[in-house]
Amino acid sequence: MTLSVVVLASAGIGQFLVSGLDSGIARVDPFKDMKNRPRAGHGMNVLMVGTDGRDRITEAERRRYRLGGAPCHCTDTLMIVHISEDRDRASVVSLPRDSYAETPPHTDRTTGEKHHGHPIKINAAYAEGGPQLTVRTVEHMTRVKIDHYLEVDFTSFMKTVDVLGGVRICTDRRLTDPYTGLDLAPGNHTLRGGEALRYVRSRHSDASSDLGRMKRQQQFLAGLVDRATSSGILLNPLKFRDVTRAVLGSVRADRGFGTDELLDLGRAMRTFSPPPRSSRPSPSGGWGTP
Repeated sequence: MTLSVVVLASAGIGQFLVSGLDSGIARVDPFKDMKNRPRAGHGMNVLMVGTDGRDRITEAERRRYRLGGAPCHCTDTLMIVHISEDRDRASVVSLPRDSYAETPPHTDRTTGEKHHGHPIKINAAYAEGGPQLTVRTVEHMTRVKIDHYLEVDFTSFMKTVDVLGGVRICTDRRLTDPYTGLDLAPGNHTLRGGEALRYVRSRHSDASSDLGRMKRQQQFLAGLVDRATSSGILLNPLKFRDVTRAVLGSVRADRGFGTDELLDLGRAMRTFSPPPRSSRPSPSGGWGTP
Protein backbone atom coordinates (compact mmCIF):
# COMPACT_ATOMS: atom_id res chain seq x y z
CA MET A 1 0.00 0.00 0.00
CA THR A 2 2.89 2.33 0.59
CA LEU A 3 3.79 2.23 -3.10
CA SER A 4 0.87 4.26 -4.43
CA VAL A 5 3.32 7.13 -4.81
CA VAL A 6 4.99 5.38 -7.77
CA VAL A 7 1.82 5.10 -9.84
CA LEU A 8 2.55 8.16 -11.96
CA ALA A 9 6.12 7.20 -12.71
CA SER A 10 5.31 3.53 -13.26
CA ALA A 11 2.84 4.57 -15.94
CA GLY A 12 5.82 5.67 -18.03
CA ILE A 13 5.48 9.40 -17.53
CA GLY A 14 8.44 11.28 -18.94
CA GLN A 15 10.58 13.91 -17.27
CA PHE A 16 8.69 16.76 -18.91
CA LEU A 17 5.38 15.61 -17.43
CA VAL A 18 6.48 14.97 -13.85
CA SER A 19 8.83 17.92 -13.55
CA GLY A 20 7.63 20.00 -10.63
CA LEU A 21 5.08 17.46 -9.38
CA ASP A 22 7.30 16.67 -6.40
CA SER A 23 6.61 20.17 -5.08
CA GLY A 24 3.24 18.83 -3.89
CA ILE A 25 4.83 16.30 -1.55
CA ALA A 26 4.98 17.18 2.15
CA ARG A 27 8.55 17.01 3.39
CA VAL A 28 10.12 15.43 6.47
CA ASP A 29 13.75 15.14 7.59
CA PRO A 30 14.27 11.54 8.73
CA PHE A 31 18.06 11.72 8.37
CA LYS A 32 18.72 14.76 10.56
CA ASP A 33 21.91 14.47 12.67
CA MET A 34 22.21 10.75 11.99
CA LYS A 35 25.66 9.29 12.69
CA ASN A 36 27.35 5.89 12.58
CA ARG A 37 25.14 4.71 9.77
CA PRO A 38 25.64 1.50 7.75
CA ARG A 39 27.94 1.69 4.76
CA ALA A 40 26.21 2.57 1.50
CA GLY A 41 25.92 -0.20 -1.08
CA HIS A 42 25.16 -0.25 -4.78
CA GLY A 43 21.81 0.97 -6.01
CA MET A 44 19.21 2.87 -3.98
CA ASN A 45 17.26 1.78 -0.90
CA VAL A 46 13.87 3.36 -0.20
CA LEU A 47 12.03 2.78 3.06
CA MET A 48 8.30 2.87 2.38
CA VAL A 49 5.94 2.97 5.31
CA GLY A 50 2.17 2.86 5.55
CA THR A 51 0.88 4.55 8.69
CA ASP A 52 -2.49 4.06 10.34
CA GLY A 53 -3.28 7.77 9.93
CA ARG A 54 -7.05 8.23 9.51
CA ASP A 55 -7.66 11.84 10.50
CA ARG A 56 -9.41 12.66 7.21
CA ILE A 57 -11.57 9.53 7.10
CA THR A 58 -15.23 10.04 7.98
CA GLU A 59 -16.93 8.26 10.87
CA ALA A 60 -19.12 6.39 8.39
CA GLU A 61 -16.04 5.10 6.56
CA ARG A 62 -14.42 4.08 9.85
CA ARG A 63 -17.45 2.01 10.75
CA ARG A 64 -17.95 0.56 7.28
CA TYR A 65 -14.33 -0.54 6.86
CA ARG A 66 -13.75 -1.28 10.56
CA LEU A 67 -10.86 1.12 10.95
CA GLY A 68 -11.28 1.51 14.70
CA GLY A 69 -11.08 4.70 16.71
CA ALA A 70 -7.99 6.79 17.37
CA PRO A 71 -4.84 5.68 15.53
CA CYS A 72 -1.81 4.45 17.46
CA HIS A 73 0.43 6.45 15.11
CA CYS A 74 2.22 3.26 14.13
CA THR A 75 3.54 1.90 10.85
CA ASP A 76 1.23 -0.92 9.78
CA THR A 77 3.45 -1.61 6.76
CA LEU A 78 7.21 -1.34 6.28
CA MET A 79 8.96 -2.22 3.03
CA ILE A 80 12.55 -1.77 1.94
CA VAL A 81 12.56 -1.30 -1.82
CA HIS A 82 15.97 -1.80 -3.42
CA ILE A 83 16.48 -0.23 -6.85
CA SER A 84 19.36 -1.76 -8.78
CA GLU A 85 22.34 0.40 -9.69
CA ASP A 86 21.30 0.43 -13.35
CA ARG A 87 17.74 1.38 -12.23
CA ASP A 88 16.24 -1.52 -14.16
CA ARG A 89 15.04 -3.78 -11.32
CA ALA A 90 13.22 -3.46 -8.02
CA SER A 91 13.35 -5.94 -5.13
CA VAL A 92 11.10 -5.66 -2.10
CA VAL A 93 11.60 -6.94 1.45
CA SER A 94 8.64 -6.54 3.79
CA LEU A 95 9.40 -6.19 7.51
CA PRO A 96 6.78 -7.85 9.78
CA ARG A 97 5.19 -5.13 11.91
CA ASP A 98 5.61 -7.13 15.13
CA SER A 99 9.31 -7.81 14.56
CA TYR A 100 11.48 -7.55 17.66
CA ALA A 101 13.86 -4.63 17.31
CA GLU A 102 15.96 -2.39 19.51
CA THR A 103 15.91 1.37 19.16
CA PRO A 104 19.02 3.53 19.26
CA PRO A 105 19.10 6.22 22.01
CA HIS A 106 16.53 8.90 21.17
CA THR A 107 14.10 11.53 22.46
CA ASP A 108 10.39 10.68 22.59
CA ARG A 109 8.67 13.04 20.17
CA THR A 110 5.52 13.22 22.33
CA THR A 111 6.87 13.54 25.88
CA GLY A 112 10.34 14.94 25.19
CA GLU A 113 11.78 12.22 27.42
CA LYS A 114 15.25 10.95 26.55
CA HIS A 115 15.48 7.18 26.12
CA HIS A 116 18.36 4.79 26.01
CA GLY A 117 18.12 2.06 23.40
CA HIS A 118 15.41 -0.42 24.36
CA PRO A 119 13.45 -3.40 22.93
CA ILE A 120 10.39 -2.52 20.87
CA LYS A 121 8.02 -3.81 18.23
CA ILE A 122 9.33 -2.20 15.08
CA ASN A 123 5.96 -0.67 14.17
CA ALA A 124 6.00 1.34 17.44
CA ALA A 125 9.21 3.21 16.56
CA TYR A 126 7.15 5.72 14.58
CA ALA A 127 4.98 6.55 17.60
CA GLU A 128 8.03 7.25 19.77
CA GLY A 129 10.21 9.12 17.32
CA GLY A 130 8.47 9.60 14.00
CA PRO A 131 10.19 9.02 10.64
CA GLN A 132 13.67 9.61 12.07
CA LEU A 133 13.48 6.91 14.74
CA THR A 134 11.79 4.59 12.24
CA VAL A 135 14.71 4.93 9.82
CA ARG A 136 17.29 4.62 12.59
CA THR A 137 15.63 1.51 14.02
CA VAL A 138 15.37 -0.18 10.61
CA GLU A 139 19.03 0.59 9.88
CA HIS A 140 20.05 -0.62 13.34
CA MET A 141 18.17 -3.90 12.84
CA THR A 142 19.04 -4.65 9.20
CA ARG A 143 22.45 -2.93 8.79
CA VAL A 144 21.12 -1.60 5.48
CA LYS A 145 21.57 2.10 4.74
CA ILE A 146 18.30 3.83 3.81
CA ASP A 147 18.70 6.44 1.07
CA HIS A 148 15.14 7.74 0.87
CA TYR A 149 11.92 7.69 2.88
CA LEU A 150 8.29 7.62 1.67
CA GLU A 151 5.17 7.61 3.84
CA VAL A 152 1.53 7.01 2.87
CA ASP A 153 -1.62 6.88 5.02
CA PHE A 154 -5.03 5.19 4.69
CA THR A 155 -6.60 8.11 2.84
CA SER A 156 -3.92 8.31 0.17
CA PHE A 157 -4.15 4.59 -0.46
CA MET A 158 -7.93 4.51 -0.89
CA LYS A 159 -7.99 7.59 -3.13
CA THR A 160 -5.28 6.20 -5.39
CA VAL A 161 -7.08 2.88 -5.87
CA ASP A 162 -10.38 4.65 -6.57
CA VAL A 163 -9.04 7.06 -9.18
CA LEU A 164 -7.47 4.10 -10.99
CA GLY A 165 -10.88 2.45 -11.14
CA GLY A 166 -9.94 -0.35 -8.77
CA VAL A 167 -7.27 -3.05 -8.77
CA ARG A 168 -7.84 -6.65 -9.86
CA ILE A 169 -6.78 -9.49 -7.57
CA CYS A 170 -7.32 -13.25 -7.67
CA THR A 171 -7.73 -15.64 -4.76
CA ASP A 172 -7.87 -19.43 -4.98
CA ARG A 173 -9.88 -19.77 -1.77
CA ARG A 174 -12.40 -17.83 0.27
CA LEU A 175 -10.88 -15.03 2.37
CA THR A 176 -12.78 -13.94 5.47
CA ASP A 177 -11.55 -11.75 8.31
CA PRO A 178 -13.96 -10.71 11.09
CA TYR A 179 -11.61 -7.92 12.20
CA THR A 180 -11.52 -6.03 8.88
CA GLY A 181 -14.81 -7.31 7.47
CA LEU A 182 -13.07 -8.86 4.45
CA ASP A 183 -15.19 -11.49 2.70
CA LEU A 184 -14.05 -12.58 -0.77
CA ALA A 185 -15.19 -15.70 -2.62
CA PRO A 186 -12.65 -17.65 -4.70
CA GLY A 187 -11.99 -16.06 -8.08
CA ASN A 188 -11.17 -12.68 -9.60
CA HIS A 189 -12.21 -9.42 -7.97
CA THR A 190 -11.72 -5.75 -8.77
CA LEU A 191 -11.31 -4.01 -5.43
CA ARG A 192 -12.11 -0.34 -4.92
CA GLY A 193 -10.50 1.85 -2.26
CA GLY A 194 -12.19 0.76 0.97
CA GLU A 195 -12.40 -2.92 0.03
CA ALA A 196 -8.78 -2.82 -1.14
CA LEU A 197 -7.79 -1.41 2.25
CA ARG A 198 -9.56 -4.31 3.94
CA TYR A 199 -7.62 -6.73 1.73
CA VAL A 200 -4.15 -5.32 2.39
CA ARG A 201 -4.81 -4.85 6.13
CA SER A 202 -6.23 -8.32 6.75
CA ARG A 203 -4.05 -10.69 8.79
CA HIS A 204 -6.70 -12.97 10.31
CA SER A 205 -7.89 -14.70 7.13
CA ASP A 206 -5.47 -17.61 7.57
CA ALA A 207 -2.90 -19.01 10.00
CA SER A 208 0.03 -17.18 8.37
CA SER A 209 -0.97 -13.88 10.02
CA ASP A 210 1.43 -11.04 9.17
CA LEU A 211 3.54 -13.11 6.76
CA GLY A 212 0.45 -13.94 4.70
CA ARG A 213 -0.60 -10.31 4.77
CA MET A 214 2.78 -9.19 3.44
CA LYS A 215 2.45 -11.64 0.56
CA ARG A 216 -1.00 -10.28 -0.33
CA GLN A 217 0.30 -6.71 -0.08
CA GLN A 218 3.04 -7.42 -2.59
CA GLN A 219 0.59 -9.16 -4.93
CA PHE A 220 -1.73 -6.17 -4.64
CA LEU A 221 1.21 -3.88 -5.37
CA ALA A 222 1.90 -5.74 -8.61
CA GLY A 223 -1.77 -5.37 -9.56
CA LEU A 224 -1.64 -1.66 -8.74
CA VAL A 225 1.35 -1.07 -11.00
CA ASP A 226 -0.23 -3.18 -13.77
CA ARG A 227 -3.44 -1.16 -13.53
CA ALA A 228 -1.53 2.11 -13.70
CA THR A 229 0.43 1.07 -16.77
CA SER A 230 -2.59 -0.21 -18.69
CA SER A 231 -5.36 2.22 -17.83
CA GLY A 232 -4.57 4.98 -20.32
CA ILE A 233 -3.71 7.57 -17.68
CA LEU A 234 -1.44 9.52 -20.01
CA LEU A 235 -4.13 9.75 -22.67
CA ASN A 236 -6.73 11.16 -20.28
CA PRO A 237 -5.77 14.57 -18.86
CA LEU A 238 -8.62 14.52 -16.31
CA LYS A 239 -7.60 11.11 -14.95
CA PHE A 240 -3.97 12.21 -14.91
CA ARG A 241 -4.95 15.23 -12.81
CA ASP A 242 -7.05 13.14 -10.42
CA VAL A 243 -4.32 10.53 -9.95
CA THR A 244 -1.75 13.26 -9.36
CA ARG A 245 -3.85 14.87 -6.65
CA ALA A 246 -4.68 11.56 -4.98
CA VAL A 247 -1.14 10.20 -4.96
CA LEU A 248 0.71 13.34 -3.93
CA GLY A 249 -1.92 14.74 -1.58
CA SER A 250 -1.02 12.57 1.43
CA VAL A 251 2.53 11.50 0.67
CA ARG A 252 5.44 12.56 2.85
CA ALA A 253 9.05 12.12 1.76
CA ASP A 254 12.59 13.17 2.62
CA ARG A 255 13.87 16.41 1.13
CA GLY A 256 16.19 14.62 -1.29
CA PHE A 257 13.42 12.65 -2.96
CA GLY A 258 12.46 14.51 -6.12
CA THR A 259 11.52 14.05 -9.76
CA ASP A 260 14.59 11.99 -10.70
CA GLU A 261 14.12 9.60 -7.79
CA LEU A 262 10.39 9.28 -8.52
CA LEU A 263 11.14 8.33 -12.13
CA ASP A 264 13.86 5.86 -11.11
CA LEU A 265 11.48 4.22 -8.66
CA GLY A 266 8.63 4.06 -11.15
CA ARG A 267 10.73 2.61 -13.98
CA ALA A 268 12.16 -0.08 -11.74
CA MET A 269 8.75 -0.98 -10.29
CA ARG A 270 7.43 -1.76 -13.78
CA THR A 271 9.44 -5.00 -13.64
CA PHE A 272 8.35 -5.95 -10.11
CA SER A 273 6.66 -9.33 -9.89
CA PRO A 274 5.58 -11.04 -6.66
CA PRO A 275 5.81 -14.82 -6.22
CA PRO A 276 3.03 -17.09 -7.50
CA ARG A 277 0.16 -17.65 -5.10
CA SER A 278 1.44 -21.14 -4.29
CA SER A 279 4.66 -19.73 -2.81
CA ARG A 280 5.29 -19.46 0.88
CA PRO A 281 6.89 -16.46 2.61
CA SER A 282 10.46 -16.68 3.81
CA PRO A 283 11.20 -15.99 7.50
CA SER A 284 12.31 -12.47 6.63
CA GLY A 285 9.15 -11.77 4.65
CA GLY A 286 11.20 -11.01 1.54
CA TRP A 287 9.98 -11.74 -1.96
CA GLY A 288 11.51 -9.46 -4.58
CA THR A 289 12.38 -10.36 -8.15
CA PRO A 290 14.93 -12.84 -9.55
